[in-house]
Amino acid sequence: MQSRPSQPAPGRRPEDDGLRPGPAERARTVATRAAATVCASGLQGSRLLAHAVTAAGQVLLVVPRDGELAHAVREAPDQDLSALVLVSDHAPVPVRRPVRAQLWLSGWVTPVRAADERAATLAFAETRPDGALLDVGRTAQLLRLDLAEVVLGEGGATVDVSPGDFLAARPDPLADLEADHLRHLARDHADVLDLLAGRLPVGMVGPTDVVRPLGLDRFGFRLRVERPLGHTDVRVPFARPLTCAGQLGAAVGQVLCAARRA
Repeated sequence: MQSRPSQPAPGRRPEDDGLRPGPAERARTVATRAAATVCASGLQGSRLLAHAVTAAGQVLLVVPRDGELAHAVREAPDQDLSALVLVSDHAPVPVRRPVRAQLWLSGWVTPVRAADERAATLAFAETRPDGALLDVGRTAQLLRLDLAEVVLGEGGATVDVSPGDFLAARPDPLADLEADHLRHLARDHADVLDLLAGRLPVGMVGPTDVVRPLGLDRFGFRLRVERPLGHTDVRVPFARPLTCAGQLGAAVGQVLCAARRA
């Protein structure tokens, strides 16, 4: 099955590797985002009602029961249809290029058997409690995507992630609260943003540049430096990677204390 072509990730300093999530973790984090479409042979791309990767490693899709995709799956040989799901990760604050990453999940979609539908719906809800699940069995249908390829696009490059590594990884522990924290930072705490910008290398921010909060994960903040002609994305790391969301307050406090001392 065709998928997005891949290439090595952009070159970076070896010491940076410990300051950012690996491709499998980033791919699982992007997979938690709500914006997703699905394409299949002979069908135009259509929006999914909901999608999730369960803790047990199942990729589940909720689609309209009377929609083109559900119909195509029912008509496919053995009810097994090749498909590609595209998930987009958008910045939660206004920036010029808001798509931070894209994830291509390709493989074969099949209906979840009636005998397994309740258990699959509960597993979906544990990962993502979505209102669309209430319609499963009535106006919505639950499909399973058996993965063949996983491709992550980020920072101008794409990289292959093995399906096994993708399913074994876990999303970033801050993924669910990232958007609210970044919006709060952008709206109410220009002073904190200035302190974070002060942690960037000397000369990176020019007098006409604008610094915006782009991302937050267990490794630290990502800032975007927007210039009249282009932009640069850069990390402000925590002292050490977090293991849970409860460590966020102390980690941010350490970064800001270091910024004030500097």
